[in-house]
Order: sequence, then structure tokens, then C-alpha cells
Amino acid sequence: MPADPPDLAIIVVTYNSGAEIGDCLESVVGRTAPYDAQVVVVDNRSTDGTPALVRTRWPAVRVIDAGGNLGFARANNLGIAATASEYVLLLNPDTVVPPGAIRALVDALERNADAAVAGPRLVDATGAAELSFGPPISPWGELKQKLLMTLYHRRVAPVARHVERRSREAGDRAWVSGACLLIRRADLEAVGGLDERFFMYTEDVDLCTSVRARGRRVLFVPGAEVRHLRGRSASRNPETERLRRQSHLAYYEKHLPLWVGPLRLYLRLTGKAAHV
Repeated sequence: MPADPPDLAIIVVTYNSGAEIGDCLESVVGRTAPYDAQVVVVDNRSTDGTPALVRTRWPAVRVIDAGGNLGFARANNLGIAATASEYVLLLNPDTVVPPGAIRALVDALERNADAAVAGPRLVDATGAAELSFGPPISPWGELKQKLLMTLYHRRVAPVARHVERRSREAGDRAWVSGACLLIRRADLEAVGGLDERFFMYTEDVDLCTSVRARGRRVLFVPGAEVRHLRGRSASRNPETERLRRQSHLAYYEKHLPLWVGPLRLYLRLTGKAAHV
């Protein structure tokens, strides 16, 4: 380790996250040595007492009341603006970070000056790997990723073996999941933070795409493994499908404008346009 280890801000955005935030904060508060880490929780107006719970059990954690449900990107930007660390770790409240995982992510960026982002291997409650990275979003990339995910969730043996093997291979990726994503503050500021047109979903892919457009690398670091109890927040939000479609269109409008028309046509033909 260098004589002066880099400092770190951990930003956790909550929305009625009282059931899972305890395990998440327990895994990181006071457990980030050798890094000096500030943990910030930005709460999107929870109604289940999440802010009070955090303030009571973890007085060292700064809690920012967003004043409303601002969405994932905007709430993260609030937390980022309230800190000044060299590195920023975006972390979902439904994750648990074991010892050594944060150090492995920071080490990966410290060793690679041309890399801006590092993401861990995410696993579910059973230890099965998530598809927490993928190809660039495009009609063909999405088709390939959707087919892979469908077969993997059905536990088709050759596909399961492929995902398991791929999830243990370190290297460059087009994007890594925002459930646990480490980024250099300088690179985050260079792209203007998280794009707030993405209320929920796809903001992580957009961030990685914007970073890569500047010639910076996105690293997948399987030596860091984080447990992710995926989808708990989404399951509580009745607007999930509409928000997913809005973000989908926003990504195409920003990065693939020539495909916006065909995408809108596809959504109409499949009956999904009502969710936009």
C-alpha cells in the first residue's frame, strides 16, 4: 500500500430499505481499512423509518434527506456532491460487502491508471453469479444478453457453466453493475456525474459508456465478490416497468439516436409502449 492510501466515499441510496440496510452498513461501516471512508446514505423519502434507523444505529454515517423520491441517479449525485474523496463507491442497500472486496476494487484502479471504473463479481443469496456486466447496449447486444440471461435463469447447464467461468475472468467490460461500482472522482466529474434523465435503471450502463467514450477503461474484478439480494427495491415500486422503459428509451436517444424510431415501433407492436 502507498504511504497515504486514497480516501473513499461510499454512497448508498435508500428507498424504504429498512429491511436490508442493516446488513449493508454493518459490512462497510468501520470495515474499510486501510482506507479512510465516509459513508453517506441518501434517502429518497422512505416511509418505513429508514433514515431514523440509520441515524440511531450508525451515528457516524451521514444521512441526507433527498426531500422526495429523486431517483437513483439524482440521489447519488447529491451524495457525491456532499463528499470530496478521490474514489467514490456506489453501493445498493441490498448488498453485503465482505472483507477485502473494497480493497481489491481500489487496488485494481491503483494498478491501472487508464481505468476509471471497477466492478466486483456479484453473487445472489445462494452464491450463484449474477450477470453483472455485459456488452454495449444495442439491438443485437440486448438480444444476446437477454437470451443469455433467460437460459441462465433456467439453469441450462452449458450456459450456467459459461456464466460461472466468465464471471471469474478479470478484464475490461463495456459496463459493470451500479449495485457496487467504484469510480475515480476525476472521471465522474469529467462526465458530469450520473445522468439524471435516468430515474432508475440503465444509469450504470450510461455512466460506463460515457467514461469509455473518453478513452477510459471499465474493469471487472472477480477477486472482489459482493452479495447482492437483487431487486428488493424494485419489487416495492409499482412504477418499475414504466421507469425501466423510460430509461431504455433515454439511453437510445442519447447514444443510439438512429435506433429510437425502431425501438418505439417495437414497443408499440409488443404492447409495451403503455409503460413509457
